[in-house]
Amino acid sequence: MTSVDGSPSAPPWADSPAIRITGVRAMLTAPAGTTLVVVRVDTSEPGLYGLGCATFTQRAAAVAIAVNEYLAPQLIGRDPADITDIAGTLHVSGYWRSGPVLNNALSGVDMALWDIKGKQAGLPVWQLLGGRCRTAVPLYGHASGRDAHEVADDVRQMMAEGYRYVRCQVAVPGAGTYGAPSAAAPAGARPPLTANAWDPSAYRRAVVSLLTHLRTELGEEIELIHDVHERVHPTDAVGLAKDLEPYHLFYLEDPVAPEDIDWLRRLRGQCATPIAIGELFTNPAEYRPLLADGLCDFIRVHVSAIGGITPAWRLANACELYGIRTAWHGPGDVSPIGHAANLALDLASPNFGIQEQHLFAPQLREVFPGCPEIRDGHLWPSDQPGLGIDFDENLAMRFPPQRLGHAWTPPRRADGALQRP
Repeated sequence: MTSVDGSPSAPPWADSPAIRITGVRAMLTAPAGTTLVVVRVDTSEPGLYGLGCATFTQRAAAVAIAVNEYLAPQLIGRDPADITDIAGTLHVSGYWRSGPVLNNALSGVDMALWDIKGKQAGLPVWQLLGGRCRTAVPLYGHASGRDAHEVADDVRQMMAEGYRYVRCQVAVPGAGTYGAPSAAAPAGARPPLTANAWDPSAYRRAVVSLLTHLRTELGEEIELIHDVHERVHPTDAVGLAKDLEPYHLFYLEDPVAPEDIDWLRRLRGQCATPIAIGELFTNPAEYRPLLADGLCDFIRVHVSAIGGITPAWRLANACELYGIRTAWHGPGDVSPIGHAANLALDLASPNFGIQEQHLFAPQLREVFPGCPEIRDGHLWPSDQPGLGIDFDENLAMRFPPQRLGHAWTPPRRADGALQRP
């Protein structure tokens, strides 16, 4: 079926929409040093446009090409109001579907369409999703240190600033450690064959020692999170989750890799440590066994990696049926537009769990006017229509990416073997 404007993707009801999409483009900028991908969708109504986040830092140029050369031609002439149909049509338009490049491209478009719909209605996106369920959104900050004492000091500072949830990461002496500064190797330790090598056994001991110290020093009033980041064998993941059960974590994040989720059945059968997982999933269907079998407590979703607000909202609704809560991914390689999308979902979700914090650098606030406000350990919404974020293109061009070949470099173990990141 071909529409009146020749677009093969237009539905049969789209003969003469009052408003049409007139332009779609992806733009790259790096105000804080991290490459961000911003999608702008323009319409035939003067001054009406939408913004979305399509950031996939490691493959930013590929995402921009996907938006500009493959999605944009299918969108010109469409009614921006048809978000659900557009999301579905674009998702299958390449026949082979899902994957982070395509889904981040789709996410940028999807967020921009929700932004447009909110502006048309004169309402924030969270109002369009059913209205708010909370005044503000609790955040978790990131505490780290070279040893347990430094981490405890970091947590105390956050508690003084109003935080009730903190993710805690500690260095493994002499080893490369995710989320923590480097610490010197113990005196007399045998040097590994690979410099700064990852040591899973030393890591497991360090984390147990960390949580013992934190609970002794800080008590039970603070909710603690730890991220394994898939860096151990599943057997060690099960053992670590059991070791940490007495310390009452708010959750243990990504104890296993996506390829090893069957191990969660063994983990659940042996301990009650809450589990958050899913940061690396790129298809909402990957969550089905986790929901149906009760294998996790929180979905740890990178919203742009699964296609944007539309699939994320459906996934949140599905999780509510199973008593599973949301914990959307909120790192520095998500633009403020993406964080605003997380905020909209958080406000409207009855089964919200927690939101990861990212502190917006001054340059980001200048390039993205309207960044959500952070205070007292919470993310606070505005009443601006749409996602509430704008994008200063002229200023953004003053911060071009310094490199487009960025790759996540995985660690190696002592014998030189590759370790998943």
